[in-house]
Order: sequence, then structure tokens, then C-alpha cells
Amino acid sequence: MTGTKNGEESQMSIFKANGSAITNGESEHLSSTEIVKKRRRTYSRWSPTDEGVTLAWNNLSVYAQSKKHGKPFLKRIINGVSGAIKPGSLVALMGSSGAGKSSLMSSLAYRTTAGLRVDGDILINGREIGDYMRHLSGFMHQEDIFLPYLTVWEHMNIMANLKLDRRLSPWEKTNKIYDILRHLGLLKCLHSRIGGIDQNKALSGGEKKRLAFATELITDPEILFCDEPTTGLDSYSAQKLVTIMNSMAAQGKTIVSTIHQPSSDIFAMFSQLILVADGRIAYMGSTGHALDFFERMGYKCPSSFGPADFFIKTISVTPGYEDNSRQTIKRICDNYIVSDYAKEVEIVMQYEFHIGKTVVDRRYELRKDFKAVYWHVKLFWLIHRWFLEILRQPSFTLWKLFQRLIIALIVGLCYFGTNARSQSGIQSVQGIIFMFVTENTFNPMYSVLAQFPETKPLFLREYKSGLYSPSLYYVSRILALIPGFIVEPMLFVVLAYWLSGLRASFYAFMMTTLITVLTMNVSSACGIMFSNAFASVPASLAYLVPFDYVLMITSGLFIRLSTLPSILTWTKYVSWMMYSTEALSILQWQGVSNITCENELPGVLCITEGTAVLEKYSFAERRLSQNIWGLVILMFIFYILGYFLLYRKVKKL
Repeated sequence: MTGTKNGEESQMSIFKANGSAITNGESEHLSSTEIVKKRRRTYSRWSPTDEGVTLAWNNLSVYAQSKKHGKPFLKRIINGVSGAIKPGSLVALMGSSGAGKSSLMSSLAYRTTAGLRVDGDILINGREIGDYMRHLSGFMHQEDIFLPYLTVWEHMNIMANLKLDRRLSPWEKTNKIYDILRHLGLLKCLHSRIGGIDQNKALSGGEKKRLAFATELITDPEILFCDEPTTGLDSYSAQKLVTIMNSMAAQGKTIVSTIHQPSSDIFAMFSQLILVADGRIAYMGSTGHALDFFERMGYKCPSSFGPADFFIKTISVTPGYEDNSRQTIKRICDNYIVSDYAKEVEIVMQYEFHIGKTVVDRRYELRKDFKAVYWHVKLFWLIHRWFLEILRQPSFTLWKLFQRLIIALIVGLCYFGTNARSQSGIQSVQGIIFMFVTENTFNPMYSVLAQFPETKPLFLREYKSGLYSPSLYYVSRILALIPGFIVEPMLFVVLAYWLSGLRASFYAFMMTTLITVLTMNVSSACGIMFSNAFASVPASLAYLVPFDYVLMITSGLFIRLSTLPSILTWTKYVSWMMYSTEALSILQWQGVSNITCENELPGVLCITEGTAVLEKYSFAERRLSQNIWGLVILMFIFYILGYFLLYRKVKKL
């Protein structure tokens, strides 16, 4: 009987520690067994918004891949820690640089990188964490990454249309956005561009932090992780942000935040504190009891020190005193393990794991009444976002179009008055064709090399949060760039074609425009492939330049293609410059039979027909359609290879 009574008291203490939904009045009339049954029923129908989120972890270790003496090994960052966080908690996760606090938080948030390995158990309300954490939780990163040319409203509207239930009306989404921005004091910035480092008219650092916070609040997450949210902010902005976090926690949200050197006023707003030292937990519990815990071990906070500064100083490894510092850390961590604070956390943690083992049906549908946005709607909003960003970049739009028109004008004037039906005109026409091909090959190919690397950090962040897939990102980026890939070569051809004296035929002009547009699209696709194949733009350039020489040689203008060595014959089939040059040459010389031979010299071959011109370069009239299809096929091959290279890179991160 004594054992049973103690067991009942233990169960009751667990419910009190975990914030049971059963009231005191109910507990007076229910036995401990009935309470357990009722609590289990509550968990079996659990949804995050019913009672908040309890996060628990047991024997959690985190390892990072590293090398020692040239041999790979796993370096342990977090060493078998356990803990629990109850709903309505605003938790400060603190530790010195390299202590492992960021690795611990990313593991709890299910957002570790490929280089980290996590061992141990992490539960949310008794359920093992998984991909659903991307929807249940929010994660505010330390670095603010935005598209600088978007306004605050455009950014929030796009995020709302990507994240929220598809059944919500535009009016409901707008109201939600306005409520969040009003709460965070960002309404005055509604139509201001977010801006980057090099822009004068941009949001301040504090406003960007609040905008990042607002982005995570769109889905109203039950648990929110914040990585150094006050870094780079002045004291007023930092206090305002933490005050907002505090009010959210008061409404039942669970918020975990790493924080660096907070002021005493800011530190006092946190209800719970987790101190990480050398991969271990040095303290976990109420912020108000932390000073007492350290003082009992003989570490008293000086009056000139703020509590946060004192804690960090005490559990840091001091250069020159590494051994003494590590002994101090070991002593503090060992004392915490056997303290009452650790036992209180252990009760909550054990209860959560008990629930996870005893509930038969562990499956549950996260957001069971939620309807995700259709993939084609996401694609539309992503294209809309990238297109706005591209359209508003002065260096990428107006100036680029102006530059293209100037080059077209120069080319046209240089060849102005060319007589294509003369021996000297043959060389001029082939020179014009060369300019048409190269101008729409090299410039576009190099200009797109930075397109994907520039937006890669934003893509990786949004992909890891479950916002969209790599395929949607890739296709949306390309579709947003394609209008430029069509307009630019068309403008070039319209201006340069008639000035340079090419064949005065509507058919020849339209086909030249089509082939030039295809040429630019193939070269851009190749540039996109190279940009996704390598880690940086300089690395892409290092491999792209030799490839350019292959394209130039096999274009057909510098060497007779039929004379290529057999070992290099295959290279012409991957050269879109050869397809373009041959197709454009066919359009100019097909059916021509009236080329004059002025100043004919003995022993010098006089070309009188267009077929002879084509034969001179190993071209053939019958291959016009083959060349066009060759351009189309190469374009799709480069795009497909570019996607697989991006996908492989993403899976390694």
C-alpha cells in the first residue's frame, strides 16, 4: 500500500510540474489512475493549439564531422544532455562562444545541417520530432536574409501566400499581415523597400529583425526558436523585441532563444535559463534561481556585474587558464546534475517520455484541418517575387538593355552598306553572323553565373523550413529570367539586322530572330548549369573559360569542321555556336546564285553561289531544321543538368 501511495503522489507531482489541464477541483474527485487515463485521452486527440507545446530531450548528443591528421572523425559538440521546456516559457539559451548552444538549438528545432549527427531522443508532447517541425515551429535566424528590392508589404504578402491555408481569402491574409505588422510597429514601413547594405533608403537593423520575426509569426507557430535575435540591435530595439517575445510566451507559446550578453532588464524578461558549457548543461531552470545555484557553490555575482555577464564569465574557458576553467565548468555541471533544479526538469522530461511510450496510437496529423498551397500557386508567387527583384535592379534591366542596343548599333554601323553579293561581302556576312552568335553567347552566359549563388542562402533557408522544393525554386528562377532572355536578343536583332545589310527577307529576318533568341537561351542555360556545378563564381569561371575555347573553335568559322581530328569530332555536337552559325549562314546563302567576281585574279577561287559558301565552311542547307532542334535539345539538357547539380548540392548541406 505504501508503494502504491508513493506512486500516486509521484504521478500527481508530474501533473503539477507539467501544467496539467486537470483542475484542482477535478483532482479531488479522481484517483491517480483516472487522472492518467484522462491525460492519455487528452494526448491522443492532441493538437498543438489545444494546450501548447512541451519540448523534451533525453541523452542528446551532437557530433560534427571533422579531420585530425588528415583522417575524418566525429567531434562531439553536445555531450548526452537531457532537459524539458514547458508551454508558456521564454527560455534564454546561453553559453560562451563554441559551447554548443547553437548546435543544441538547431537539433531541438530539427534544423541541423548535413555535417551534424544527432543521437538521442527529442519529443514534442510525447511524440518524436520529425519533418512536421518545419510546420509546427518557427526559426528566426541570426542573419537577416531578404530580397532587398521588395517592400515590406510585398515580402509579407508573398510569404502569406506561400505559407497559409489556401482556403483563406485575400482579405483574411491581408488582415493577418496588418495585425502582425501593427503589433511589431512596422506599419510605417509598409511600402518601404527592405534594402541591402549598399542602399541608402532601407529598413534599419531593428526593423529588419522585427520583419524577420514577423515572417515567422505568419503561421502562428506554437514553438519558436530564435538565434541571437538581439545581435546588432541597440538597447531600445533589443528590449522591444524581447518584450514582444515575452508577451507571446504569456499567451502559451514556447520560445527558445540563444542570446549574447543581454542587459539586466532584458535578461529579467526571460522566465527560464539554460546554460551550456563545454557541451554540457551547467544550469537549467528559473532565471530567478540561477544566482542562488551559483552562490551555493561559492560563485557570487559581483554588484558591478549583470547576471548574464556573470554566468558567461564563470562558465567560459579563459585563455591562459584553460585547465582551471574546465575544472570549474566540470564542477558546476556535476553539481547541477545532482541538484533539485535538475530533478524538477527530470520529472517533466520523464513524464513526456512516459506519454510517448504508453500512448498506443502515436500517429497524429499535424494541422489536420490545414490545406497546403497548391504547387502551381507557389510557383506563381515565386516567379512573381524573383521577377520583381530582377525588374527593380537598375544594373540588370535598363542599363543592360541600353548596353545591348549600343552594341547592336555599333555592329550595324560597322557593316553598314555591305554588299552581300560580292566576294568581300561573303566575309562581311560571315563576320556579322559571328557577332550575332558571340554577342548572344558569352555576355549572357557570364551574366547569369551569379544568379543562383546570390539567392542560394535565401533558398536554403526557405527550403529547410519546408516552404517549397528545390524543383519549384529552380523552375521559378528560370521562368523569371526568360523574359529577359527573349527581349534582349530581339532588340539586338531588330536594330543590327537591317543596318548591317543582311538579306532583305521577312522569312530570313524572323528565322534569324528565332535562332538568336535560342542561342541566348542555350548559353544562359549553360551558364546556369555551371553556376550550380561549383561552389562560387570564380570556380565556375575557371572551368567555363576553357569550355568557351571549344565553342569558338567548333563554331565553323575558324576551322573547316570536316578537318577536325576524329578524336575531337564529337565536340561540335555540344557546341551551340556551331548550330547557330550554320543555321544563320543557311538563311543568308540559301538559294543565292548571283555573287559577282570583281577583280578576278588567276589561281584565286571565285565563289558565285551560296551553296559554295556553305560548302567552304562544311555547312549544308538540309541541316537547318536539325540545327534548330539541336539548339532546343541542348537548352533542355543544360537546364536538366543544372537542376540535378543543384539538387545534389542541396542534399549535401
